[in-house]
Amino acid sequence: MKAIIIDDEKRARVSLNLLIQEYCPNVEIVAECENLPEGVKAIRKYNPDLVLLDIEMPGHSGLELLDFFDENDINFSIIFTTAYNEYALQAFKFSAIDYLLKPINPEQLADAITRLEKQKQKLENFKILKENIQQESLSKIAVPSGNTLIFLDTTKIAHIKGEGAYSEVFCITGTKNLVSRNLKNFEDILCSDKRFMRVHKSYIVNFEQVVAYNKSDGGSLELSTGVHIPVSPDRVQLILEQIQIVKR
Repeated sequence: MKAIIIDDEKRARVSLNLLIQEYCPNVEIVAECENLPEGVKAIRKYNPDLVLLDIEMPGHSGLELLDFFDENDINFSIIFTTAYNEYALQAFKFSAIDYLLKPINPEQLADAITRLEKQKQKLENFKILKENIQQESLSKIAVPSGNTLIFLDTTKIAHIKGEGAYSEVFCITGTKNLVSRNLKNFEDILCSDKRFMRVHKSYIVNFEQVVAYNKSDGGSLELSTGVHIPVSPDRVQLILEQIQIVKR
């Protein structure tokens, strides 16, 4: 596997190269570049299988790399190297794009390359990643269902029901998707967005779809889809505050 490193820090390039030599013997580094324009030239020259790409570089963000290529020319995979904050890391996670958090862990590096060898990345995943990082809330997420990735518009999600290691995502269009992520996984990413809240041990709700709060029988939320979602007693006050925030 031919690979190119693009990173503005020389120490980071040297360190990554050494890690690859030691832990990924099947990977050959054919070029090291200190900025995006150099990286673009190297990709066109060497036609690599993999690009190890820093995001935060002077002049150009690593996220702009694909802007320099036509879709038909993108026949390489990307692993981002980043010191980004937690929200951005969740954006990577839900775009199904691999990243390595600096300082890079050798085992995680080897695991990421192994995953790429087994599954080809899709351009749609990069579009979702770029869109999500540039916004304060996630607009789309990529979630695994069986052997496929499903791309979901978060504004269309009505509620999510946890089922052990799996979750059922219910959309306002009437569709339902069983995905191989537990509810805590969705809570970690979606509930940083004020639209979503885990209102019960088994449910996350999109408050833009809440039409009523019913106090009887322990409390429940009625959604625009007609579904009634139970709420935990300790969440009632937070739920009422959330309704006011979202409905303003």
